[in-house]
Amino acid sequence: NFISFDLTNNRCVVIKSCFYMSHNNSTSGWEEKVVKFFKEQLKEKDARTAVPSLNDVPLHYLKPNSLVKFRCFIQDMFDPEFYMGAYETVDPSSKAKMMQCGKYKDVAECSVDFHSSNTVNAERQTFYCVPVPGESPYASESQGRVVPSTSYAPSRQKRSYEDDDDMDTHPQKQREPNSVGPQSPDNHHGNADCKRQETEAPSSQAASASHLDLNFPLPGEKGPSCLVKVYEDWDSFKLNDMLEVYGILSVSPVLSVLADEKETSSSLLDPTDSMETAAEQRVHCPPASLVPRLHLVHSQRLLHNNPLMPLTVMEQNTAFLSSTLSEMAAVRAELLTYFTHVLLGDTLAAEYLILHLISNVYNRRDVLPLGKFTLNLSGCPTVGSYTERLYHIIQQLVPSSFYLGMTLQNLNQMRLVPKKDYVANRLVSGALQVPKNTSLFLDETRLEQGQLDTAGVHNVTALGNLISWQKVDYDFNFHQMEFPCNVNVLVTSEGRSLLPSDCQIHLQPQIPPSQIEEYLSSLHVPSDSSSQVNKFRIFLGVARLLDYSISDEVTKSVEDDFVDMRKDDPQSVSAEDLHRMLVVARLLSLSLGQTTLCRDSWMRAKHIEMQRKTRVEQQKCVNGNEP
Repeated sequence: NFISFDLTNNRCVVIKSCFYMSHNNSTSGWEEKVVKFFKEQLKEKDARTAVPSLNDVPLHYLKPNSLVKFRCFIQDMFDPEFYMGAYETVDPSSKAKMMQCGKYKDVAECSVDFHSSNTVNAERQTFYCVPVPGESPYASESQGRVVPSTSYAPSRQKRSYEDDDDMDTHPQKQREPNSVGPQSPDNHHGNADCKRQETEAPSSQAASASHLDLNFPLPGEKGPSCLVKVYEDWDSFKLNDMLEVYGILSVSPVLSVLADEKETSSSLLDPTDSMETAAEQRVHCPPASLVPRLHLVHSQRLLHNNPLMPLTVMEQNTAFLSSTLSEMAAVRAELLTYFTHVLLGDTLAAEYLILHLISNVYNRRDVLPLGKFTLNLSGCPTVGSYTERLYHIIQQLVPSSFYLGMTLQNLNQMRLVPKKDYVANRLVSGALQVPKNTSLFLDETRLEQGQLDTAGVHNVTALGNLISWQKVDYDFNFHQMEFPCNVNVLVTSEGRSLLPSDCQIHLQPQIPPSQIEEYLSSLHVPSDSSSQVNKFRIFLGVARLLDYSISDEVTKSVEDDFVDMRKDDPQSVSAEDLHRMLVVARLLSLSLGQTTLCRDSWMRAKHIEMQRKTRVEQQKCVNGNEP
């Protein structure tokens, strides 16, 4: 049992044993045995938490060729590459030949016999992976930190992820404070104890960092990016997948030397003689000290990145699910009270904010995404940085989020849509390349007078398509490629939003205007240590993943209600209104822990929808120029 004496540092024993046993016995299938071994060992109690994480542990504290894990997001997929899966080496003195395993490695052993007929060439796929974009501090810090074995002493100090601010020359990163998102003491990633004082990186590393773009989708992101090498079933992975990867860490300095030599030699050749441009070589073969390689032995696609919930399908965790469902109604009542306080005493707006935060695209019918519920919260105060405070509160409750202040500068200068760079042969990221269930907070209260340029118009169009169709059209220069997404969009505005939405609720503060600023100063972001806040986080995560159905009996009752509502005034209730009421009824049921629609929930949905519509109509009368 290898796990008993440190699975992470003895992975070479496992792989070499399987390889040589297979070679000596002339049998095949050793690769499957390796993968099966690691899968079985990772099922052991506490095995996964015992593996150090690239997300938490500084790279230079991790032992090369050890087993590590990485919670990540597939930002780009490179072309497949060939490697020597097995090869023969010749001892220079004795001339003895020996077979070597080339799998899970980037660099071959010395004295390779390139003329050997026993060489086995193989193919592997490379994914460029980054930390989960927009991951909230509580989610990134709660995944569990493992301190690696102290028996390994790093050969030299390397700069930390937090100190690599100059590494990324992405245009989005070069911005004035507060130009994209609100600044807050809470707006950071990683534990404070992970931050460290370190010596300056070697000059060669600093030179590499000066022109290396780590291609994070969101501005201001930090952490390790990684080239993940995949050996089997790579067609099952998709761009923008969220994964937990277990693999063999490769940070050989030889990789950096080879990259430098390759770039130098290619610059001396005629461009037509080189298959890769210098830009492509920098992207596909960056220094391993900045972008380590991870050779995948096991991975799990993540349904969510909420550290307080099981990673597997809800139905497989009956004990967790039953205990959570039994508390759903009580936790919902507490959350409603809290949101009512946050929304200046407006209980109806608090109801709709809860429904918005648990919405989820659960299916698609042709091009129509079912389950989305983009909310436009209009009537937001512009005093006391109210919308920014509201975002920081939501950020503490959801696993991933992003604030976009819709200033003219942001709309004209930010890259929202990913674009293919054919020179570097990579997908240049955009702010709309985010994982599913990310909460996107669009702050229209920061709109200002001015003119949108061509880029600004394209960005506004992209936001509209995201809201209406839950898709982003990536720019491949000669064509666009549609990528479906599942993003919860909340738009805050003073009047009705310029962007489309599924539902508008106009905020009606119960606080006198003269006291709003003082009231906001007492509004605090929930504490991470609060058990109540963790209940809110679990509530929002579970409600989003629950299955839902409507019985034939209730369906007939809803149809009869719709006919009755149209009898008196056919113009009062449209098919669009019915669709919205059904969405509200679904979300209302799920928020109560109910997986089927009952008569009471349907009546409650009709009631709050009537209240909301009445309020919006009243506001139109006040602001006669609103559409």
